[in-house]
Amino acid sequence: MSSPHLDPEEARRHDLLRFDYSRRPLAGRVILLAGGTGGLGAATAALLITEGAYPILGYHSNRGRAELVQQRLQDGYSGPVGLLQADIREAAGRKRFVEEALRVRDRIDGLVVFTGDPARTKTPDLESPAFLEALDQNAAAPLLLARDVAAAMRERSARGAIVLLSSMQGAYPFEGSLAYGTAKAALIHGAKVLAKDFGGRGGINVNVVAPGVTTVGMARASVDTGKYDAMVDRGVISRFGRPEDVARVVRLLIDPDSYITGQVIVVDGGLTLRRDC
Repeated sequence: MSSPHLDPEEARRHDLLRFDYSRRPLAGRVILLAGGTGGLGAATAALLITEGAYPILGYHSNRGRAELVQQRLQDGYSGPVGLLQADIREAAGRKRFVEEALRVRDRIDGLVVFTGDPARTKTPDLESPAFLEALDQNAAAPLLLARDVAAAMRERSARGAIVLLSSMQGAYPFEGSLAYGTAKAALIHGAKVLAKDFGGRGGINVNVVAPGVTTVGMARASVDTGKYDAMVDRGVISRFGRPEDVARVVRLLIDPDSYITGQVIVVDGGLTLRRDC
């Protein structure tokens, strides 16, 4: 007797080796991008617009810059882009983030969290306040926002997807990154917990993308100083990462029909495999 969870039409198609590789566009889907006015966020928003999604870019304080990013995306990709100001480190800010998004379109289909900040204090000088601040910005705030958005989607019985941005420093140990690396590692573990909490019948996927050295965002300052030039010169990586590299992986994971959850994809060109070569 066939399983009641098996689609007979789909099974027959597979028996005939007729596989469905048609791209399912994100038309009409509302995707929240916390920290979406940065380089990686803007690149992801651009890709989502081309597929008919409605990205809402969350920003913390610089409204002028946020509006400039919004206008350039709308002009360049001919699609609407929303803006939403909120401080997701605070409970009130997270609540506003969710409620405003629902007010605008009455639905949320996905969330991508780009927020975070590298700890400036080196390991020998690190004390509790700086450590706790790194944990708050890079782990606690994104995870609590992800929880709140997942809960909102579950209340509406909507399938959805959440993608959190960690770092190669959260996936592998890097010297000097005790606060930042530990916080980004905590983010990865927390995402897996949320994947268990909201997955299964809940139908909400939670995954993590861990970028390496990219030419936008927080890594750009290090690239500009030449810090990572030796990695390319020695062949550790073939080039620096592009924002499009990260955006394509986010696109894969933000699709509610994706069969991936609780996973981490490191987008670093192999740097963490060969950095000691």
